[in-house]
Amino acid sequence: MEIPLLSEEKAQRSRPRAAKRTIKHVAILGSGVMGSRIAAHFANIGVKVTLLDIVPRELNEAEKAQGLQLTDKKYRNRLVNDALQAAIKSNPAPLYDAAFASRITTGNFEDDMAAIKECDWVMEVVVENLDIKKKVFEQVEKHRTPGTLITSNTSGIPIHLMLEGRSDDFREHFCGVHFFNPPRYLKLLEIIPTPETKPEVVDFLMNYGDLYLGKTTVLAKDTPAFIANRVGVYSIMEVIKIMQELDLSVEEVDKLTGPVIGHAKSATFRTSDVVGLDTMIKVADNLYRALPNDESRGIFQVPDFVRKMEENKWLGDKTGQGFYKKTKKDGQTEILALDLKTLEYAPSQKAKFATLETTKSIDNLRKRFGVLLKGQDKAGEFYRKMFAGLFQYVTNRIPEIADELYKIDDALKAGFGWEMGPFETWDAIGLENGLSLLKQQGKQPAAWVEEMLTSGATSFYKAEGGQKLYYDQQDQAYKVIPGTEGLILLDSLRENSVVWKNSDATLFDLGDGILGLEFHTKMNTLGSGVIEGINKAISLAEKEYQGLVIGNEAANFSAGANLAMVFMFAIEQEYDELDLMIRQFQNTMMRVRYSSIPVVVAPRGLTLGGGCEMTMHADHVQAIAETYIGLVEMGVGLIPGGGGTKEFALRTSDSFQKGDPELNRLQNAYMDIAMAKVATSAHEARRMSILRDRDRITVNSSRQLIEAKKAALSLAEAGYTHPIQRTDIKVEGRTGIALFKAGVHAMRMGRYISEHDKKVAEKLAYVICGGDLSTPQEVSEQYLLDLEREAFLSLCGERKTLERIQAVLQTGKPIRN
Repeated sequence: MEIPLLSEEKAQRSRPRAAKRTIKHVAILGSGVMGSRIAAHFANIGVKVTLLDIVPRELNEAEKAQGLQLTDKKYRNRLVNDALQAAIKSNPAPLYDAAFASRITTGNFEDDMAAIKECDWVMEVVVENLDIKKKVFEQVEKHRTPGTLITSNTSGIPIHLMLEGRSDDFREHFCGVHFFNPPRYLKLLEIIPTPETKPEVVDFLMNYGDLYLGKTTVLAKDTPAFIANRVGVYSIMEVIKIMQELDLSVEEVDKLTGPVIGHAKSATFRTSDVVGLDTMIKVADNLYRALPNDESRGIFQVPDFVRKMEENKWLGDKTGQGFYKKTKKDGQTEILALDLKTLEYAPSQKAKFATLETTKSIDNLRKRFGVLLKGQDKAGEFYRKMFAGLFQYVTNRIPEIADELYKIDDALKAGFGWEMGPFETWDAIGLENGLSLLKQQGKQPAAWVEEMLTSGATSFYKAEGGQKLYYDQQDQAYKVIPGTEGLILLDSLRENSVVWKNSDATLFDLGDGILGLEFHTKMNTLGSGVIEGINKAISLAEKEYQGLVIGNEAANFSAGANLAMVFMFAIEQEYDELDLMIRQFQNTMMRVRYSSIPVVVAPRGLTLGGGCEMTMHADHVQAIAETYIGLVEMGVGLIPGGGGTKEFALRTSDSFQKGDPELNRLQNAYMDIAMAKVATSAHEARRMSILRDRDRITVNSSRQLIEAKKAALSLAEAGYTHPIQRTDIKVEGRTGIALFKAGVHAMRMGRYISEHDKKVAEKLAYVICGGDLSTPQEVSEQYLLDLEREAFLSLCGERKTLERIQAVLQTGKPIRN
C-alpha cells in the first residue's frame, strides 16, 4: 500500500523555519578536494550547482596537440573539470548516484562569475589564504544579488577578518561554515557567524544544514580551529605525548584508540595518514601560535620526529608513506609501520594488551570504559592519562569555544566519528569517578564542574520525558538539547517506554499508537531472539496499536541472518531443524508484509542478507541516504532464503506490466543477486529495485525514526487494509533457466567463476525463474518460497558452502573455492 505524501507546506509547518528562504541553486567557488565534494553533496540533495575555479596559466602539451587556443572553454575550464571528474571517480564516492553529476555545471572565475547572480547561496572554498579569499569576495561583491547567502568554508581562518572592505549587505548575509572531509560521509557542519551576521541567516543555516544536508549543525564561536578541530587535534597531540611517555608503538596506539573506545577503525595514526600529516602539523602550529593563554598549549608543540617525517615528505597516503607504508612482498601486499625511535619501517605487528582481552565480551561501550580505566598494564595507564587530560581540557573550553557542553560532544562525534563525546564518556564512568581520575593524574577540572556536583547534579546528561537533557552550567539547570525536541531518541525511552524485551530485542511505545522495535545483537544479526521480537511486535501491534516501526540508532541496521546458527545445524546435519529455522524466517518476513497493521522498516548503514529481505517486505521503507543494502548470500555459497529471491521475482513480474523487456529485467535482478551486489546508497538501492519509488529517503539519520513513525501513522490514518498474498507472479520457467545456464557456463569456461559458483548460480536461476515449468506462467508467493527454501537447504549440504561460511565466521572474509 502506498503511503500518502504530505504536501510540502504541511511538512514545513511541522518543522521550525528559521527564515523564508529557498535554496534552488548554489555556487561553489573553488573546486579542490573540498569544493568539488561539497558541490557533489549539494547535487545529492537535488540542488543545482555552479562550480567555478581559476583559469589555467598556460596550455598543457595535450591541449597544444589538440590545437586549442587560450580562448577555448575546454582549456579555460580544465582545472575545474579535472577536479570534478577526479572527485566523481574517487572512493568513497561523493555522489549518492553517479547520474547526479548532471546537476553540476562548471565554469571559471573570469568568464562565469556573473552566473552567481542567479544563485541563492554562494560558498567560497578556495585555498586557506586570507588574501586570496578577500580577492574572491571582491569579485563576488560585483555580481552577487543582494540578500543572498555568502559563506566561506574554512577550517581555521578567523571569520571576522574576511569582512574588510565588504558592503553592509554582504556583512549581514555572510557567515563562516566548516564542512568536514569527506562532506557526504562526515556529519559535522560548524556554523560560525560574525557579530554582524543577521540572526535569521544563522537560524536558516543551522536549520538547512540539519534538515536538507543531513548534518549535525553546531553553532561555533570564531575561536582558533572552532570546536571539533580544537579538541580533536588536542586529543591527537595528547596521545602522541603519552605514547612517548609510555614507550608505545604506532600499532599499539592505534589498537588502543580505535573501536575499543568507540573511535573510528583508523584510530590515531591511520587517520593522520588519510588526512595528511602536513594538515595536522599546520593546525597544531596555528593553535600553538594563536593560544598563548591555553593551559595545555604545550600539547600543540609538534614533536621532533613528526617534523622529521614532514621533512622527509612522509605525509601519509598522499605521498605513499606516513606512519604506515604499503609494500609488496612475494606478490602480496605488506603493511609496514614506522618505528618512531629509529624512523625506520618494519612489518606491522599485532598489538595485544591484557586489559583489552578482558573487554572482548563487553559489547556495551558505556560499560567498557570502567574496565579499561582499571587496567593494570600499559593500556590502563594510557587510558587514565588520556581521559584525565581530555576531561580537563573540555571543561576548560566552556564557555571559550562553546557555551553549552553538548556542542563539544556533538562536534567530536560528527566530525571525528567518535561514538561518544567527552562528556558522554565521563557520564559512562560516573561524574565522581571522573573527578577522582583527574585528581589521581594531577589534573583539575574547571570550577563549574565542582559547582555542578555541589548543586546535586550527578551527570552531564539525563533522560526525562523521552528527551535527552544536558546540564547548562550558566543557569545550573538541565535543559533539552535544542533541535531534538521532536526527535525519537531510543536511549531516552528506555526507562519508561519499554513495552517488552528479550536479550536481543526491545519493543518501545513511540506514542500516538505506534510501536517501535529495536534489535541489539552483535551487528544486529537476525537470530531466534530477533525473530521472536518481530513476531511479538506484530502480534501486539495488531491487538493494541496502529502501526509498527522496525529500526535502531546503531551504525548498521543488520548484517543479516545468524550464520553461526546456520553453520551449526548444517555441520551437524540437523536438516529438519534447519528447515524449521528457514521456514520460520520466511514466515516472519511474510508477516512483516501481510500483517493487519502497517509495518515501516528503517534501514541504515549495512543492511545485508536477511536485513535486506526484511526491508523489501515492509509496507513502507524509511531509509537513510547512507544505506548500504543488498542480498549477499551468494558470497557464502547460498541463495537468499528469507524471501529475497521470491521478492526479486515478484518485483520483476510487476515491472513486466510496465512494458519492460521481460528477460532483460529478469537478468538485471538475477545478476544483482548472483554478484552479491550491495547498493552504495539508498538512491542506488532504488535504481536496483530494492527500494520502490514510493519508499522515502531521509538525509539526516537523527530524523529517521520520527519520519518512519509519521509514515506508519499516515498509512494507518489513510485506512490501511490487510494485503492479500500474491498468486499472480509471472515467471519464465525453462526459458529463463536456459538463458542463465548458458551465461553461467560461459563464465565457468572463461574461468571467471569456480565450479561451486556455477552450482550456486544455477540454483538461483532455478528459483528466480519459477522452477522446471515448460512455459512462462503465473505462480504464488508460497510456491516461490518453497523453491527458495529447498534450494537453500540443499546448498547447506554442500561441503564448499560450509567452507565458505566457516571462513566468514572465522575471518570476516569470504573465500573462493
